[in-house]
Amino acid sequence: MKNFISKKKTPLPLPLALIAAAVLSFSACDEKDPVVISPEIPSPAFEITPRSVARMLADLPFGLDQIKEVHDAVTASASNGYDEEYTFSDMFSLPGGGVGDKLAGTRSAIEYSSPLSGMVSRGLRDGLAASGLQIYWPYSEDWDGHSFPVMTYGSELELESNVGFMREPLPDGSWIVKEIAVDEAFAETHPVWVVNWNEDAGAMTPQMLSKLSPESAETRAATGFKTLRLKEFKAHSQYDSWLSGGSEFFIKCGSLKAFTASVASDLTQYTPEITDLMIKVKRKQVGTTLRYNTILVSEWSPQLTECVFLIHEDDGGKMTTWKATGEVKIKSKSYGFNVEFPYHRNDDIVWRGKLSSNYFEKNNGVANRYGDTSVTFTFN
Repeated sequence: MKNFISKKKTPLPLPLALIAAAVLSFSACDEKDPVVISPEIPSPAFEITPRSVARMLADLPFGLDQIKEVHDAVTASASNGYDEEYTFSDMFSLPGGGVGDKLAGTRSAIEYSSPLSGMVSRGLRDGLAASGLQIYWPYSEDWDGHSFPVMTYGSELELESNVGFMREPLPDGSWIVKEIAVDEAFAETHPVWVVNWNEDAGAMTPQMLSKLSPESAETRAATGFKTLRLKEFKAHSQYDSWLSGGSEFFIKCGSLKAFTASVASDLTQYTPEITDLMIKVKRKQVGTTLRYNTILVSEWSPQLTECVFLIHEDDGGKMTTWKATGEVKIKSKSYGFNVEFPYHRNDDIVWRGKLSSNYFEKNNGVANRYGDTSVTFTFN
């Protein structure tokens, strides 16, 4: 989730002339471009906020080519394990590219003759690119390929309904922008672009891990070691308002990799390894089993008897930590190792505790409930 109260960015003031240029810059390029009859009059010092940017997008004379560009981008983001999102940073630097495409060295194969970024005046581009804002398109996979989106924005409140800006054609071929109420039921059947903050671009998803380290999917444990994988994941409920996007579940596993010791002092040679992954569950995926087969511990030693496991859903706030202790055995005696997991104070703790090698062996390939989620591990 994007927590707009705790993670709110400072609005960026921009002069009125730049906004006017943004709305009108393309209207003179082509006589067939629609004309905005009654655009909202911005204040003398325009502030880059989710609402103001949503209203600005509604005034731009984009067409199906630009909508397809946004659709390409949000589809690419989803394929990389993120939400259906198109950051303004990517819009200006990598048209049609999704979150993660730069890091993975991939991008949309399509070159856009008239990208959406070109419809924004040059004076606005740097501010938008640096703003941290994005276009989030829930249920984008259901787009019919021709309907125009309604614009709305993320709120500081957990709203179920919000103001939307809809383009309405007029008989003479021009159009006006109307305000309507939009909710999630509307977004399920009509394209809606939500302008909100991006908060997940820096997280590692199972899909990105596979793209960045494709060999990890084929890793085989050394003789005597086992490999712990997260095979499947299911969220049983939605945690956030639809304006915030889908739920972000952070999976953290703390262990000692390839631990072999003959005396207790050998413990000092090992530093706990923390696997930290984000699983994005789109709103349409709640209740659906998602397949990953992602490695959590690549070399689980016979001497490692317990790992530490945490699932939390991101809600923002100040950073804190959860301290826990895993366990190893050295010559039949048990010893603890300390693990410290960072998370935000407002996060929902879905499940946390210790999981033993005996547990994984008994439940190998079996789905079990962890709070409001179900997880299937493989251990072999």
